[in-house]
Amino acid sequence: MQTEPMSTRGESQAVAAREQGLLSATWRALGTNVQLVVTDHLEQARVAIEQVLADIDLAASRFRDDSELSRLRPDTWTEVSPLFARALTVARDAAQWTDGLVDPTVGQSMRDLGYDRTFRLVTRDGPAVTIVRQPGGWDRIAVDGHRVTAPYGLDLGATAKGLAADMSAEAAGEHSAAVLVSLGGDIATAGEHAWPVLVTDTADPDETDQSGEVVTLYGGALATSGTRARRWTRGGRLVHHLLDPRTSMPADGPWQTASVLAETCVLANVASTAAIVSGEGAVTWLAARGFSARLVAGDGTVVHVGDWPKQERS
Repeated sequence: MQTEPMSTRGESQAVAAREQGLLSATWRALGTNVQLVVTDHLEQARVAIEQVLADIDLAASRFRDDSELSRLRPDTWTEVSPLFARALTVARDAAQWTDGLVDPTVGQSMRDLGYDRTFRLVTRDGPAVTIVRQPGGWDRIAVDGHRVTAPYGLDLGATAKGLAADMSAEAAGEHSAAVLVSLGGDIATAGEHAWPVLVTDTADPDETDQSGEVVTLYGGALATSGTRARRWTRGGRLVHHLLDPRTSMPADGPWQTASVLAETCVLANVASTAAIVSGEGAVTWLAARGFSARLVAGDGTVVHVGDWPKQERS
């Protein structure tokens, strides 16, 4: 057992890794913090991950004019790369599996609310929003080999990040015996190792309250979605990035964070997002699908679902 947890904040993670004879690196990509911890061959693993993240960014970013996503014309069949076709398929399947709770066509709604550029450049306090357009409709997404079509407002953010974490862990695992990759707190692993992970109630690096609990991850993935990170105000109203496709507005349920364990980071990310959006029904939704999860209510109450790991230390 490691004596210190892997933290979601870069420097403390690096210190803990050194104490345990592990190798670590932190940097930024995809608009978030990237953290890599390996048992060996750090540089080779990092190079492999950097290539994965560069490819994902060029394929699926809605903040790059030269990305494949930005070049799509609504409802027009377009030839795309195998990676973009895969990312769009993952997003469409997530929407279908969650009955639309996780919808990759909320991009226009997000832009109307002010999240129209990489988050560090978003105006934190702006005028009131007068119009928020409806999602384009995930059921209008189609993939035929390397040809795709999708409606306006495509945003693959959540599922693309989970896919990037999974692909990064796989790529780094070709060089290192054991790997942990965190993209903004969404974690994927490869190889056999016991990773103590600090599950915090916010992924916002500017947030001083990093309360949470430490659990040991023996494999698979873990993702946390929440309403305390990526927040801004419009007309004095606090808004956040987790939209309810049914209302086109930020989810307004009882949970401020949802952390979910799953075999892949894509699945963990989709489930944690769906839990926040489903609101009062989150516990039932997660339990019915066999997930282990940690939900934190707005008043700080913690609810564990399924076989959530025993807390190691606070």
